[in-house]
Amino acid sequence: MRATVRALLTLWLLVAGAALARAETIVFTDVNVVPMDGERVIPRTTVIVTDGVISSIGIKAKQPAGTPVIDGEGAWLVPGLADMHNHVTSREDLSLLLANGVTTMLNMGEATNSFAGRTRIAVNEGKVPGPQIFTALAVDGDPQYGHLVIERAEDARAIVGIAKANGYSFIKAYTNLSAEAFAALADEAKAQRIGVVGHNVKAVGLARQLAAGQAMVAHIEEFFYGVFPEPPADDQQAPPADARIADAIALVKAHGAFVTSDLFNYRTIAAQFGKPEVVKAYLAAPEARYLSPADRIGWAQSGYQKKAIDLSRRVAFEARFVKTMADAGVPLITGGDAPTIPGQVPGFALHGEIDAMLEAGLTPWQALSAATRTPGEFIAKTVPGAAKFGVVAPGYRADLLLVAENPLERPATLRTPLGVMAGGRWFDAAALKAMLAEVAAKRVVP
Repeated sequence: MRATVRALLTLWLLVAGAALARAETIVFTDVNVVPMDGERVIPRTTVIVTDGVISSIGIKAKQPAGTPVIDGEGAWLVPGLADMHNHVTSREDLSLLLANGVTTMLNMGEATNSFAGRTRIAVNEGKVPGPQIFTALAVDGDPQYGHLVIERAEDARAIVGIAKANGYSFIKAYTNLSAEAFAALADEAKAQRIGVVGHNVKAVGLARQLAAGQAMVAHIEEFFYGVFPEPPADDQQAPPADARIADAIALVKAHGAFVTSDLFNYRTIAAQFGKPEVVKAYLAAPEARYLSPADRIGWAQSGYQKKAIDLSRRVAFEARFVKTMADAGVPLITGGDAPTIPGQVPGFALHGEIDAMLEAGLTPWQALSAATRTPGEFIAKTVPGAAKFGVVAPGYRADLLLVAENPLERPATLRTPLGVMAGGRWFDAAALKAMLAEVAAKRVVP
């Protein structure tokens, strides 16, 4: 391991529960900083973290004796990664995220009450290891997809207050909401300063949703249903014409909305339609050993494999669409649907999304921005009072990833962190490996 931790820090991490400890000050020395405030590198410098916040870069201030020092030995320090669309609800899955360098997550619906409340608070206060957690309460107009049902405007207004009282940062609008209910949600959310995110609502349409203040589109494919023209009746999976992309981009930019890039998610779904052997391959993949028993059963019983649909043309279109959006300056954020969709293991799926963006032609800077800087901008815009993150700069949350190579040149280095800092708590490579081993041991398949 290139990064070595001096004796005091090693002892500090080895005591019982020490991986959770946060010293008042921790110093990174000899690190190449990729701050993500621009496409640049600050070479061979010092970063000081105080009380979970980056306090300085490049200032070699004298520290009290015994201050923990992490000697990067020329490794690269970048912002922690953000998974802005998942359905993680267990502490084991939080460990998977953290071990993969994910230091911020947004649960986009169906979180258990205990996760949205007790677990979220414990993690965000540093009492339990994991990425900082934001949550969205999913609401729909009928029970088709299993979400909380809101039919009347007065119920829609009430649910915003209930969500806010329970610590939710967002309301997630789902497909079958009525126009009346969505309008009430959007109006009340604006008054209560809670963000609206989610799907295309069939009775409203994305254009009107964004105009009403919806801050984020939860999937690329929502544009198929709410912006682009309906496909021909005799070719329901036909992609839109590329000429239509410009109008979609203009719509998003006109309202300052964010878009979740889920290329990997859509690709994994497309690959398994009508192909149970693909689902079996997903379950046999090395990272599947970290799945919970319930998720393994859910994957095996997934309905996608029972339907013969060819989405290959739409998969290719999405790649072109995301690349064009990135080049046009649309704020993209990374996400997927782990662990509910077969092929999506928490943490590992986020790296799959970064790879898919690169394969679509995005530059490493564009892909890494979508996983770091832009999620930070999204939260800053939508969650009043949230700590700043996503950039390595003084005043920002100390969510950091130490890697062996420059991720702007070799993004694959993000998959094997030398260490992760989440809110000022440092986990070296050994601690991350131990997290993965513990999850695998708990979830071993007999």
